[in-house]
Amino acid sequence: MASTDEPQSLRTAFEEAESKRRLLESSPDATSPTYASDLNSVLALYARVLDKISSVSLFSPNEGLEDMATSSLPYILVNFTIAELVQRTPFTVPARRKLVLRAARDAYERFLSLADGYGLVSGPYAKLLERYRDDEEQFAVVSKTGDMASKRDAKIASFKAEKGLREKLALLRSDGRYVEKDEEAAREVYLADVAWKIHQTFQGLEGLNREAEMLAMAPDPDPETSARHAREEADDASVRLDQPFGRSGRAGGPLLSREGRPLQPFTLVGSRADLARGVFRPGHNLPTMSIDEYLAEEKRRGNILEGGTDPPRMEVDEDDMDAVDRETYKAREWDDFKDDNRRGAGNTLNMG
Repeated sequence: MASTDEPQSLRTAFEEAESKRRLLESSPDATSPTYASDLNSVLALYARVLDKISSVSLFSPNEGLEDMATSSLPYILVNFTIAELVQRTPFTVPARRKLVLRAARDAYERFLSLADGYGLVSGPYAKLLERYRDDEEQFAVVSKTGDMASKRDAKIASFKAEKGLREKLALLRSDGRYVEKDEEAAREVYLADVAWKIHQTFQGLEGLNREAEMLAMAPDPDPETSARHAREEADDASVRLDQPFGRSGRAGGPLLSREGRPLQPFTLVGSRADLARGVFRPGHNLPTMSIDEYLAEEKRRGNILEGGTDPPRMEVDEDDMDAVDRETYKAREWDDFKDDNRRGAGNTLNMG
C-alpha cells in the first residue's frame, strides 16, 4: 500500500528541484558556458526525487486513483519533467543526440506507464497509447494512413483538444478555492495538469520521431575524427551518469540492456581531453582553415555545384496540409498579380 502522507524529505527535494528548474527556464540560454552544468544539476535533483519516491513506495500497483492522497498527485509528473529537461541537453554530434532522444523517450514512457496504471490515459489518448506501443518509431499523433480529409479532421480535433485542456487548467487554477488551498479544488487542478501533460507527451513522442528521422539522414562524421573520439572515450567515457534513474525510480542499475538499448537517462559531457585542450582557449572561436581550404573541402564533398543550374523545385508533401494551403494561396496570389499587371508593365528602358 502506498504512503498516504507526503514525507517531508520528499517534499523538500521536490520543491528544490522545481525551484531550480524554474530558475533554469527563466534564462534558457543554451549557449551559456554554465548551461550544461546547470541542466545536469537540475536533472540530478529530479533523480533524487525519483529515488525518494521509490524508497517510500509512493505509488503502488495495488491501489487505485481514489486511494491516492491529493498531495501525491504532483509526483506523477516527475518523469514528464525529466523528459523535457533531457531534450534540452546541448547538441553535440548525431550519435550522442540519438542517445539523448532515447533517454527522453524512456522518461516519457515511464510517465505514460504510471498514468495509465491509475486509469488516467483514457478516451482518444488510450488509442494513441495503443498505436504508440504498436510502432514506437513511426508513431505520429495524426496517423500517416488515410485520406487527406481524415488527416485534416484529426489534426483539427487535436488542436481543439489541446486548447480545451489548456483553458480548463487555467480556469481551475484561477478558482478561488484552489488559491485558498482547498483540497478538492487542488485535486481537480492536479488531475487536469496530468491530462494536459499526457496530451503534450504524445506530441513530444512524435517530435522525437521526427528528429530521429533527420538524424538518420545526417552525414557520417569523418572516419579519422570518429576514430580519435573513440580512442579518447575508451580512456575516459564522455557519457556518464549523475544520479541515474531507472524505470523503477531507484538510482543505479545498468546503462544498457543486452540489446544495447539505454535503460537510464544520462548526462552528456565533453571528455577530459577536450576539457584540457579548452582550458586556455580564447572566449571566441578562432578560424581552423582558410576560405580557400574550406571551398576546396566543400568541392571535394560535392557540396558546390559547377556549370550553373536552376535550383530544384521543392516538392510539396501532400500529407502536410499547412504546406499545401500555403502553396495554394501563393499560386492564387500570383495569378491575381498577373491579371492586374500585364507582362512588361513598368518597363521604361526598352520602349524605343
